[in-house]
Amino acid sequence: MDQIETFRAFNRFHTRLIGALAPRFLGSEMGLPEARLLFEIARGQEPLAAELGASLGVDAGYLSRTLSRFEARGWIRRTRSAEDSRRRPIVLTEAGGALFADLDRRQRDAVTDIIGGLSPAAGTLAVQALADAQALLGGGAPGFTLRTFRPGDMGAIASRQAILYAEGWNWGPPMEVLLGEVTTSFLRDFRPGREQCWVGEVAGRMAGSVFCTDSGEPGLAKLRLLYVEPFARGLGLGEALVEACLTFAREAGYEAIELWTHTILTSARRIYAGKGFRLMRTEMHAEFGDPIQGEYWRLEL
Repeated sequence: MDQIETFRAFNRFHTRLIGALAPRFLGSEMGLPEARLLFEIARGQEPLAAELGASLGVDAGYLSRTLSRFEARGWIRRTRSAEDSRRRPIVLTEAGGALFADLDRRQRDAVTDIIGGLSPAAGTLAVQALADAQALLGGGAPGFTLRTFRPGDMGAIASRQAILYAEGWNWGPPMEVLLGEVTTSFLRDFRPGREQCWVGEVAGRMAGSVFCTDSGEPGLAKLRLLYVEPFARGLGLGEALVEACLTFAREAGYEAIELWTHTILTSARRIYAGKGFRLMRTEMHAEFGDPIQGEYWRLEL
């Protein structure tokens, strides 16, 4: 797939879909750039012209001319800041508010028609894909949420980690077998209050996970299967997952927690060290193919 051509093809499709090329956006009195500016004024907290220009990335001259046209039509007025008389916040007039309300209704109706033409499952998939694209392309710093596991998570976790380890380190079937065994055992023998799995999500999409399990030894927990999706790295998700695991282990009454990792997994090792884990010993093995150095870490709780 040619990424550039795919991107450009979607741009052409989307501009046609939303009517961006029409001289009058959704049959209103203005084109899309003007409609977007009106939206920013309506949803802003009495924005300044400079703030509008920065948020929209438009030319200062174009912005000034458009605002002057809005003012001449009685849609906006410029007030004066009580703190600084040089600042001229922009607000909608009653006529501007009515214009925005009508335009907002038209946009909602148009989007409702688009989504309404899809099945419920397809609509959910489309909206999720748009949220993913916005997060990946930098539409504001994406945040993440944590939740405990739910039906279907174990298979998804095992699948994603098997794929990522195969792509990144060429760890094949033996790793996939281990992942399946750990997740199956967790579900089959799950001990509420003593064990838990957390899933991190970005824009509603699974972005990582971690497990806290009972080792079988008195007072000892295990941290297992920590991973973060490539698209979610750099957000602090891995650290948050580990912290959730440690908090749970302490509250469950464990005295210590151990984990098994590998020297090449530098990002995970950095998190463990930052949380106070200590490297206890290393061991070479070839369970996943080529010889590799495993590491055993421990934290007294």
